[in-house]
Amino acid sequence: MTAQAQRPPLIGHLLPKIQFSPWTLGALVIAALVATPILTVLYIAVTDTSHIWEHLYNSVLGLYLERTLLLMAGVGTGTLVIGTGTAWLVTMCRFRGSRIFEWALLLPLAVPAYVLAFVVTDQLEYAGNVQVALRSLFGWTRPQDYWFPEIRSMGGAITVMTLVLYPYVYLLARAAFLEQSVCVLEVSRTLGKTALGSFIHVAIPLARPAIVVGVTLVLMEVINDFGTVDYFAVRTFTAGIFDVWLNMNSMGGAAQLSSVLLLVVLVLIVTERLARRDRKFHHTSGKYSELPSYRLSGPRAFLAFTACALPVLLGFILPAAVLTHYAFRFYEETLSADYFSYVANSLILSASAAVLALIIGLFLAYAVRLSSGPWVKIASRTASIGYAVPGAILAVGVLWPTGALDQSLSWIGGHLGFSIGAVLIGTIAPVVYGYLVRFLALSYGTAEASLGKITPSMDGAARTLGASPAGALQRVHFPLMRGSLLTAAILVFVDCMKELPLTMILRPFNFDTLATFVFQYASDELLEESALGALTIVGAGIIPVILLSVTIARSRPGSR
Repeated sequence: MTAQAQRPPLIGHLLPKIQFSPWTLGALVIAALVATPILTVLYIAVTDTSHIWEHLYNSVLGLYLERTLLLMAGVGTGTLVIGTGTAWLVTMCRFRGSRIFEWALLLPLAVPAYVLAFVVTDQLEYAGNVQVALRSLFGWTRPQDYWFPEIRSMGGAITVMTLVLYPYVYLLARAAFLEQSVCVLEVSRTLGKTALGSFIHVAIPLARPAIVVGVTLVLMEVINDFGTVDYFAVRTFTAGIFDVWLNMNSMGGAAQLSSVLLLVVLVLIVTERLARRDRKFHHTSGKYSELPSYRLSGPRAFLAFTACALPVLLGFILPAAVLTHYAFRFYEETLSADYFSYVANSLILSASAAVLALIIGLFLAYAVRLSSGPWVKIASRTASIGYAVPGAILAVGVLWPTGALDQSLSWIGGHLGFSIGAVLIGTIAPVVYGYLVRFLALSYGTAEASLGKITPSMDGAARTLGASPAGALQRVHFPLMRGSLLTAAILVFVDCMKELPLTMILRPFNFDTLATFVFQYASDELLEESALGALTIVGAGIIPVILLSVTIARSRPGSR
């Protein structure tokens, strides 16, 4: 009797912690929508009865794992060296062109890796301009007369992806260098450290958390890539998922490979967290005077200029110039290939995903602001995991539930006496859903950061004046966040424009976007005809580059 009397207070003590307000319920629904494709992949992998796993394990699993890890190691090392080194040079050193390189080093971020792969191969293959010029210059007539590196290889893929992905490390490293206090750098110089010594022993340790995050983002993009590795015949996990699903007609096998790749992603995330654990660095002073600038001259200035110019030249100027040349020469062929319909399809998909991601991301960020309970925080973390999942895996996870929902609607319609055809499959809905799951983290993160800059006293003032939480969001917070929200929408929009693996799998029949159009034509050695489409994608990618450049330039406290 005593035990029974003590139970109600215990239950009553636990239940109030779960406050299911409309904001909490909405956050949980969003988290469920994001988690469904990932859980679906795991479910298909576990319940598959085709027995293809043993064949994959014995034949290709080891090769996929080896190729993927080698590609990650090569690109990760290259982006770390280029991104961190150039960030330090333009931030702390002064040489001819350093001010221009501050923003120019971000330009390769606008070029999708598969587009650069097509351009590099077009120029460097046996019939390309480079080898033709070499044969003409030295009088070579046969391939046996000289040696030239194989472009479509692991080395080629590492080089191409490094050139377009190093800006992830560069922008975060430079932001970290700009935010560093002058005091610790001055102390290191008084203790006898050279400029290089201060960079290695002081600046890099202080910027390490940001650099680690940048490299992690790079590795996520490497895992997600399909166009480059497929074109260069590098058999990574993503290429294997496409092969098993589309060529072997086995969704279960594709889900099982996706599960292994998910494990690689999980290990990567955990490693990044452990690398930053208990390694926090804080400024000991609020002194944010002008950063010391090391004037370079002579050979040092030339080397610094070359180190900054080569990534921009190879990663942006070269592909932009080649594509512009081809676009002017072959624009009639591109227009006759239904170019404007591809542009319209890309705009519809990207704009729809950007608007939905903006609305849902803002809702989720505001729910976290209103609630102090654990459920909304868990939901927000769950809703952010989609960005870490490669597009090919999300495509596997999106198709199955949408197909199941279509079948359920058809069954319900049959019992009610009317026929319901395919509502989702064969439409753009799965594509938009996949985009939303993958890029929701961008809009949520931006909205959360913007809300964090608004003092909580404004919420209290709005409530005392009779405004509801939704009214305060609409009339107080939204006007203050308009610029940041526009930035988030642009980032999602451009990422959707460039997304290839998810689009290729989920798009409706005979429905092409600029990304799929460029990939298909260039894969068929028709880069000239697809140049205008590729140039359109690059042009769209320049917009967030400009926004990022302005944001970084203003990131230092006290900057003018």
